[in-house]
Amino acid sequence: MRKSIPALALLFLFPVMAWGQSSQAKYGSDFLSTGGGARALGMGGAHAALANDVTAAYWNVAGLADMQQPQIMYMHSERFSGIVGYDYGAAAMPLKNQDGVLAISFFRQGVDNIANTLNAWDRERDQPKGNVEDYITRFSAADMAVFVSYATQRNEQLSYGASAKIIHHKLGPFAQAWGYSLDVGAKYKTEIADFGVSVRDLTTMQKMWDVDQAEFGDYESQFDSLGATLPTGQNEYVLPSLKLGASRPFVISEDFLVTAAADVDVLFENRQAYYINLGRMSFEPHVGGEVSYKDVIALRAGLTDFITDPVSGFSVSPTLGVGLKLSSFVLDYGFASFAGASSDLGFTHRISLRFDIGRLR
Repeated sequence: MRKSIPALALLFLFPVMAWGQSSQAKYGSDFLSTGGGARALGMGGAHAALANDVTAAYWNVAGLADMQQPQIMYMHSERFSGIVGYDYGAAAMPLKNQDGVLAISFFRQGVDNIANTLNAWDRERDQPKGNVEDYITRFSAADMAVFVSYATQRNEQLSYGASAKIIHHKLGPFAQAWGYSLDVGAKYKTEIADFGVSVRDLTTMQKMWDVDQAEFGDYESQFDSLGATLPTGQNEYVLPSLKLGASRPFVISEDFLVTAAADVDVLFENRQAYYINLGRMSFEPHVGGEVSYKDVIALRAGLTDFITDPVSGFSVSPTLGVGLKLSSFVLDYGFASFAGASSDLGFTHRISLRFDIGRLR
């Protein structure tokens, strides 16, 4: 059975594409908040100081420097009860002639099979046209991004790196946008804990929208009584943000290892509603833990979405996850949005598969 969504739903599912009046795109990078890898979801998104595999290109690029062998990963996730699909793929390789690691990552979030009904209404009869399906076309709305990342170690304690990002939004045949920016990150290891910091969109992300008004047909004349006007292209920008984290392993026995991690995302977009905030700054905490047995199986839990709702008060969303390592394959599963305010939007399932190609150094 095909999923069909009216075109007007885009105004709610993709506010970043709704061409707001302001040139600052608040929430303009939120489609990337799903991140990469199911391990991170199971731990509530607390990964800035913990990521040490191919997914570090997203969470904290400096973590790539911990890699000792090439890796590839693919992940699929579904949100809002399967309406929104999210796909992530990445590959990373330590460089033999340099003390560094190079990675490339791809992200796509999209809603497919959206019904375009702009040409299906008969204005004279004020009802749908005959054989209405002949006048309905279907399109996809998608957010995509490509990261090209590099990280290296300064010494045994300090590593750092950077990611060049290209962003592409496409709203069917109606509009598209291109954007670019730079992320940088660093990790510092101590005897007490590991610490990580990632500065996202350091250069301030620039996004340029282009709208094809011809694709809207006679939309303005059809809905003139409602004051309808066609959107226009404009330039937008997304402000820099910080991700700060700490993690620490606890060796329980020869077989069991417990890892604890905590992050806080600091944004400067004046997100007042529901967020912990101080002036224009808002804070999004993430807490997670993992228990692994013989580095083969791992159980995870975390807390995310710390929000204050004027109606229900303070709430938080728990997360769960499990990981299994078989030879060179690592399979992870994460589950979220089953409690707290976000549960009303449906469950979030995430599955990722990593393949470790072989040791190079």
